[in-house]
Amino acid sequence: MKDRRIAVLGAGNMGRALLRGMLKANGAKPANVVATTRSRERADALARELGIDAHTDNLKAAAWADVLVLAVKPQILPQILAEIRPAVPAGRLVISIAAGVPTSVIEEALPGASVVRTMPNLPVLVDAGATAYCFGAGADPKDEATVRAIFEAVGTAHKVDEYLMDAVTGLSGTGPMYVFQFIEGLSDAGVKVGLSRDVANALVLQTVLGAAKMAMQTREHPAQLKDRVTSPGGTAITALHSMERSGLRATLIDAVEAATKRSEELGKKASGK
Repeated sequence: MKDRRIAVLGAGNMGRALLRGMLKANGAKPANVVATTRSRERADALARELGIDAHTDNLKAAAWADVLVLAVKPQILPQILAEIRPAVPAGRLVISIAAGVPTSVIEEALPGASVVRTMPNLPVLVDAGATAYCFGAGADPKDEATVRAIFEAVGTAHKVDEYLMDAVTGLSGTGPMYVFQFIEGLSDAGVKVGLSRDVANALVLQTVLGAAKMAMQTREHPAQLKDRVTSPGGTAITALHSMERSGLRATLIDAVEAATKRSEELGKKASGK
């Protein structure tokens, strides 16, 4: 990836995180990276922050680069695709992070491009993101190494079939919200039983971090890890009974299904269906 010229079109929070990750991981040279933003002021600030070229001309950036990252919102993607079409030849690697937009929509707008659709989540901002990606019908398998290098610079990357991308959006794309809601609820519970807010927050955050780290490092099934905590007649099994009675598991499943369905609806809208 170091020798490829990469343009990130629409360098907002996600685009900026990808840029920082690529540069920090030495996956890209500053001279080989360009970013575009809506305003000249934001472009200048980004250039100063990262030491790269940044401006507002999407067509110019697209013509210069051999890897395009479309980091714009789904609702303005059609406009950007029409704008850059004259500068995107067949075979150009085009990576989209526009949620819900099928590869077929981008392939129709940019004929012959090697299109890869991705779904990163918010923790890419702290280099702990989870990204799923899929290849379009005309994508070049040789581009996979570049795609993985970009997203592994800010977390993990997992290849899936495109029909599963809405499920990815419902699970990991939306997932940080579930976790933040869980953290807030546990913190409130800590305050309810007498802890200060600061102590409750600190204990909850470390508990969530520690539990996730333990699950990742041991690779044990969550049920096995849960059983380690639930001793006979103890506090954990009593709490588990309360959560099961309240339907926590079913609530999470329902939430992921609802988010998946909404992603499907947005994708159809983007496709004009």
